[in-house]
Amino acid sequence: MMPLKRIFLASALLGALCLSAQKFDFTYDHYSFIVEDLKKTGDFYENVLGLEEIRHPSDTVNFRWFRVRGNTQVHLIRKDKVEKTESKSTHLCLSIRDLDGYIAFLEKGGVPYWDWPGNPNAVTDRADGVRQIYIKDPEDNWIEINTAEHGG
Repeated sequence: MMPLKRIFLASALLGALCLSAQKFDFTYDHYSFIVEDLKKTGDFYENVLGLEEIRHPSDTVNFRWFRVRGNTQVHLIRKDKVEKTESKSTHLCLSIRDLDGYIAFLEKGGVPYWDWPGNPNAVTDRADGVRQIYIKDPEDNWIEINTAEHGG
């Protein structure tokens, strides 16, 4: 009888916690990359991704910030030494309506891109209908560009 009483009490406690759980209205603010060459990498985000650079509020030597859309941003933070991961699973993802137009822009500029398995100049067609490619910034950070639709 004792284990049944514990199960009942645990269930009651869990139920009470679920009833009082709050929902939060998060919005996406920014994604950060640590980089060694702030100029070269920042110029990539400005020229290849076409992001608008915005002024850092206090330090323009060690940071470059870029607006993606609205208040969503990408932050580049300069450090003397950066430990890198080779995993494509760790990446920034940006969505675009005209992926084919962007691919033409990349090809014209000689910017390589890959599909998820790593085939050069190829596009992945996901099961949910979203198309995606991957590019690398000058410091080998992966960036996914896809056609996922978002409201707003």
